[in-house]
Amino acid sequence: MTAGLLIFGLMLALMALRVPIAAAMFIPGALGYAWMSNDAALLNLIKGSAVARLTVYELSVIPLFLLMGQFATQGGLSKALFRAASAWVGHWRGGLAFAAILASAAFGSVCGSSVATCATITQVAYGEMKAAGYHGRLSTAVLATGGTLGILIPPSVPLIVYAILTEQNIAKLFAAAFIPGLIATAGYLAVIAITCRLRPHLAVPGPRHGWGERWRALLGVWPLLAIFVVVFGGIYGGWFSPTEGASVGALATLTSGLLSGELRGEGLKRALLGTAETTAMVFMIFLGADMMNSALALTQMPTHLAQWVGGLPVPPLAIVAGVLAFYVILGCVMDELSMLLLTIPVIFPTIMGLDLWGLAAEPKAIWFGILVLMTVGIGMLAPPVGLNVYVVNGMAREVPMNETYKGVMPFLASDVLRLLLLLFVPAVTVGVLRWL
Repeated sequence: MTAGLLIFGLMLALMALRVPIAAAMFIPGALGYAWMSNDAALLNLIKGSAVARLTVYELSVIPLFLLMGQFATQGGLSKALFRAASAWVGHWRGGLAFAAILASAAFGSVCGSSVATCATITQVAYGEMKAAGYHGRLSTAVLATGGTLGILIPPSVPLIVYAILTEQNIAKLFAAAFIPGLIATAGYLAVIAITCRLRPHLAVPGPRHGWGERWRALLGVWPLLAIFVVVFGGIYGGWFSPTEGASVGALATLTSGLLSGELRGEGLKRALLGTAETTAMVFMIFLGADMMNSALALTQMPTHLAQWVGGLPVPPLAIVAGVLAFYVILGCVMDELSMLLLTIPVIFPTIMGLDLWGLAAEPKAIWFGILVLMTVGIGMLAPPVGLNVYVVNGMAREVPMNETYKGVMPFLASDVLRLLLLLFVPAVTVGVLRWL
């Protein structure tokens, strides 16, 4: 335990010194592994783990979904989504904020990344909201919050990583995330409605669009609807696997962008380069987390931790609640993928050993995965280092950071209520499994 805590403490110290996450996990893991075994064993592990990780077929779904999101971004689908949503609800008080949330939810259905959804919709919507006289606090808070829907509504890269780490069915995890994702969207819309009613000066109604303009705007998003139906209909219909579905989605999104004339030359280059950069970052984090987890396995810290937690005289739900609170705290210093890769190999066996609502192994694993996904979303917003808040404020520099954090607090309250619902009513998550 002492060795494990020293390795973990060194990792946190490197993170505090702004060492990149992948290196901050790899360096203490390598030093700890060499300390617990020898240099030859370390070199052999590095050789074998890198090849083993980079040749996992299931992991190819990650760059494919990332490519799908990049093609959608560069192909103008995000602009079409926001235009359609604002045409239908923009004349309401807070209508552009509603439109930003709806556009984020729709874009998340082809993106799979919280940060990418946040940055893309902010580029499209922030200027419109600012020009319409929306208060900076509301605008930035809505855009940061809407970005979390990029991972709550499938496809979700963190959920794919969770599925691979825990050997669960990706399609079933996607299905289980749909209803919680829709509940999240409805909760955010409710927060906007209540906020604008209590503080009407934060948002002003926009002009009312005619029915013809509304239908034309809606017609502009039909490619996204078609792609969504083909990809997820194909996955759940048994026509192809999630990896094959991601490749079909990427090809369909590319075709849509080319036909619309939005995805040409420089845009295509940015999409490919952005996918390559993000994929490289993800797999470097994979390698760093593999090294850290190998070192912790040698210390037997995960085994001792599982035994200690299992022997605590507290209800199993209290343990789950403590784990979720730990994820919120960890989200202050780490991104979602790093958290999952580092902690799931340690925490998951402990959770599976608990009696939770009488759930069988597979429903329990899927239920816990959705809970973790929701908690990760909270970490993307919560101070002091909510990553989505930093992304939005980097693009809306005139709005003070503390104003955005004040704005996200009601949305965080909605997140907590949703998390409690999923914690105490597992059927919201796993009820869909009976149809698969």
